[in-house]
Amino acid sequence: MKKNSTKKYFFYAILIGVILLIKGAIYSDISVEVLKEKYANEHSKFVEIDGMEVHYRDEGKGMPIVLIHGTGASLHTWDYWTSKLKEKHRVVRMDLPAFGLTGANSNGDYSIENYTNFLTKFLHKVELDSMYLVGNSLGGNIAWNFTAENPKAVKKLVLVDASGLPTNKPQPWIFKMAKTPIVNSMFLYVTPRAVIKDNIEQVYEDDSKISENLITRYHEMALREGNRKAFIDRAKTDFKLGDNSNLEKLKSIQNKTLLIWGENDNWIPLDNGKRMDSLMPNSKLIIVKNSGHVPMEESPKESLLLFEDFINN
Repeated sequence: MKKNSTKKYFFYAILIGVILLIKGAIYSDISVEVLKEKYANEHSKFVEIDGMEVHYRDEGKGMPIVLIHGTGASLHTWDYWTSKLKEKHRVVRMDLPAFGLTGANSNGDYSIENYTNFLTKFLHKVELDSMYLVGNSLGGNIAWNFTAENPKAVKKLVLVDASGLPTNKPQPWIFKMAKTPIVNSMFLYVTPRAVIKDNIEQVYEDDSKISENLITRYHEMALREGNRKAFIDRAKTDFKLGDNSNLEKLKSIQNKTLLIWGENDNWIPLDNGKRMDSLMPNSKLIIVKNSGHVPMEESPKESLLLFEDFINN
């Protein structure tokens, strides 16, 4: 009898522990107004596009540089580059639909075509028709698609670990989770900080460069109202990587192009950079040593020097 009671109490203890763990991982949405107080600043502006209030920053003067972030990130990923480039250039960066303070697209369309159309509308709103165009990951995919369609608008193109070709490796688990029924529904409520931390560790080569403030920013941006559902919708979008039309688009880009690639990118490996370089007729690939998927954030000084050398020569 006493043995059965011990087992029962042990079971209840485990059950309570599981409930507490789940409860600790449940996070409510954070309103955009609350996030604005923390993550918008005196350079932040908002412009209406397709029913969204798009967050962007427009700093400095000179030949414009447009910076586009990747999946799960925000315009803050370009902070270091902007702090230096705005001394001689007009630097424009935005939070893409589904991310940052901009939030979800009302039509739920996260295809590359729709993102490219969004960029076209955004550039029109901020009155830009000639620029150096830079994109990381998803942002790189948008950038090269835009360039293929608007070659005269892009003075030079820079792709940082850009997507758009098949990786020949399994998708990161967070994308698999977002595509899995029931599991992805839980993601709308259960979004532990540890998941975000693990995600950042996947895209960084040197974990010692990951600060608590960095994790907090990524986590809180993920909790922006609407962003978790938008992430699921975007993850389920078929980007048709390696489609013949994509390959022909890459081959058609005559603009001078710099490919910056983290040597140890676990998401879009260096082999993708080499294949992209082989397809593009006027490109140059430079590898950033000891860096992962986001060298402009993880190795900001090294990657910025490569960019500056490219646009100045």
